[in-house]
Amino acid sequence: MQIKTPTPPYWRLSGFYLFYFATLGALLPYWSLYLQSLGFAPQKIGELMALLMATRVLAPNIWSYIADYSGKRMLIVRMASLLAALAFSAVYLNHDYWTLAGIMVVFSFFWNGTLAQVEVTTLTHLGKKTHHYSRIRLWGSVGFILSVALLGAILDRASIDLLPTVILTLMASIWLVSLTVPESNMNLPRKDCRSLWEVLQKPEVLTFFAAAFLMQASHGPYYTFYTLYMEGYGYSRSLIGYLWALGVIAEVGLFLIMHRLLLTLGVRWMLLGSLLLASLRWLLVGLFPTQFSLMVFAQILHAATFGSFHAAAIDWIHHRFTGAHQGRGQALYSSLGFGAGGAFGSFYSGQLWAVEPRSAYLTAAAIGIAAFCLAYPIINRPPR
Repeated sequence: MQIKTPTPPYWRLSGFYLFYFATLGALLPYWSLYLQSLGFAPQKIGELMALLMATRVLAPNIWSYIADYSGKRMLIVRMASLLAALAFSAVYLNHDYWTLAGIMVVFSFFWNGTLAQVEVTTLTHLGKKTHHYSRIRLWGSVGFILSVALLGAILDRASIDLLPTVILTLMASIWLVSLTVPESNMNLPRKDCRSLWEVLQKPEVLTFFAAAFLMQASHGPYYTFYTLYMEGYGYSRSLIGYLWALGVIAEVGLFLIMHRLLLTLGVRWMLLGSLLLASLRWLLVGLFPTQFSLMVFAQILHAATFGSFHAAAIDWIHHRFTGAHQGRGQALYSSLGFGAGGAFGSFYSGQLWAVEPRSAYLTAAAIGIAAFCLAYPIINRPPR
């Protein structure tokens, strides 16, 4: 089979994903450890992590509104990336709760405004080959793997105080790479035959966003407390880092074949199957944390709970939100799913953690089942 040479933006777009998700790989597994080292209780850690997700409710929509009407998506990404790095640098100034809360809100407002615009830029560059999106997005997974694996090994030997410097360096790298990514050559039409409100009123669209919200809410205990949870059962930080990395390695493997799965199974079954497997994953983590083989299997399921769901969701939105609605469709997915859903997940897991850590994962499993039951009768295939 002949392999085509990637188009010029391929590696530049891939580089953005690489550093963006490497930053996420430093934040999600280890920021709760850093907050714990500062003396914060589980409820406060959950609240601070929720703020990181909560800004995704507004930020992507605000930046997307500006981008849709200016047409300068990458200019906005460059500005937001730089401001995010500058805002995060304030973390060295003070470590009290309200100062850190303010820093989390400001830096994440800018940082969370970038990804949706890069998603639209990537899909526009791909043109009719949107099912090849996963081949570019997999480099984000590679960045996450490198970040969690290397940091886990480093933090077994070094102080957790090193973490803010690592995160700031990665955020500066995001900005530098964004300077190299070109604007898309394809100009989206300013008008669409339907208003955005008309699209949003459709039951299938409302159900999709509700399912995305619940899917990300189910990940709350994982993203906020998985490292602390596994440490409590005697796992070293390096081993926990490798488990995080394993999940994303499985995600990369899925991204490599995702374009074929989308064409054969279809978006509907990729979404529904991901919801069911998410419930299984959280059930295993909650009930059998000391069974290493089951924890390995649970991490492999990350290929479904994040990889297949996200890639299928991006494709679904790309076909449902057309014309000038492209950016806002992706922004709504980011804000309602990763933003509102992620914030709710971090908040409820923090509250349940003080009672019984295991109960947070059992609740997550129940949320995944609820999402499947909601989506099954309504979610259909996107129009071609």
